[in-house]
This record gives sequence, structure tokens and C-alpha cells, in this order.
Amino acid sequence: MSEPVHATPEPFRAPEPFRVPDEDLDDLVSALAKTMAEVRQHGVTLERLDAEAGAPTPISDAPGVATGDVVTLDAPASVFILALGGDAHTVELAALSNWVNHLLLPVYGREISTTRPWCEQWHEHIEAVARLHALWLAWQQLTDAEAGLSGPSTWHRDHLDQALAHLRAPDGPFAACTTSPNRPNHRLLTTPAPQLEEATA
Repeated sequence: MSEPVHATPEPFRAPEPFRVPDEDLDDLVSALAKTMAEVRQHGVTLERLDAEAGAPTPISDAPGVATGDVVTLDAPASVFILALGGDAHTVELAALSNWVNHLLLPVYGREISTTRPWCEQWHEHIEAVARLHALWLAWQQLTDAEAGLSGPSTWHRDHLDQALAHLRAPDGPFAACTTSPNRPNHRLLTTPAPQLEEATA
């Protein structure tokens, strides 16, 4: 009877390294940068949603619901900064400040003048916060790839131009503030307060 023949194992060879053609590197870098930006934006959104999350609202006496059953409603929460409070407002204002100071002002912050005022303490002007936050929300939506190629143009036309015209108008929220970058000034204008009638017994 013949002896069984054992095959000699082949020595391990590392696979050939994966090489990307040079002409494809720019596309990969662009795709990676876009993906990283989307991940960062998702992180901000998740933090905002986590901060806004509250206890579900139980519903009792609902038709078709047996006694003892717990039903919850997931009511959509507003993402507008004026509707936020506490930590959620703080987180959102910090994210807005980052966008205003590192994107909006370096690109669109034109020279300060009496006809085009600005205030370095814009975050203390509630109207400015509201308008800038709305502008930022629109920017997030209209610069997303799903907005299509005309999204950025729509943002400029329908949102940016209108917001800046109101914010930097001579009678806008910064009317009593900075008129010269060398002499910063900040003053909140008074607003008409509603007349409160005293309750009579």
C-alpha cells in the first residue's frame, strides 16, 4: 500500500497593495470631505434632538385604548432657536455662533458703516439671533446635496439677501450699535412692551 502524499503548503504572500490612480484621488478626497461634513452635521443634529427629547406624553381616555394601556405621542419638536430652552438653547446658540463667525461673516460680512451697521455682540439681540438662526437652518437644507444644484442660489436669493437687508438696515436691530470697527459699540434698543392691565378684584 502506498504512503499518502501530503501537499506542501504554499508560503504566505501578502496581497498586492491597493492603488488608486492619481486622477481618482481628488474625487476620493472630495467625497471624504463631504462625508465628514455630513457626519459632523448629523452629530450636531443628534445633540440638538437629544437635548430636546422629553418624556413621552401619556394619553388616557383615548378611544379604542384599554384601561391601563399606555400610549405615547411623538409630537414633533420645533428646531427654531426661540422655541428652545435650557441646555438645548445653549448648544444651538453655540453651533449658530460657530457658523456665523466662521462662515457667514468671513464670506458675507461687508464693511461696517452707518448705513450697514453690525454688532459684535449680535447674540444679545434676540431679533438678530432669530433671523440668523432661520438663515442657518435654510443654509443647512439648501446646501445639502438633496437640494439639487440650484439650492445654494435659492438660499442666496430667498434667504441670505433678505436676512442681511433686515439685520443691517439703518433701523434694524443693530441701529444703535457698531458703526465703526475701530470704535465698537453695543446698545439694545427698547421695544414696545405690551401694556399690562392690573387685575381688579
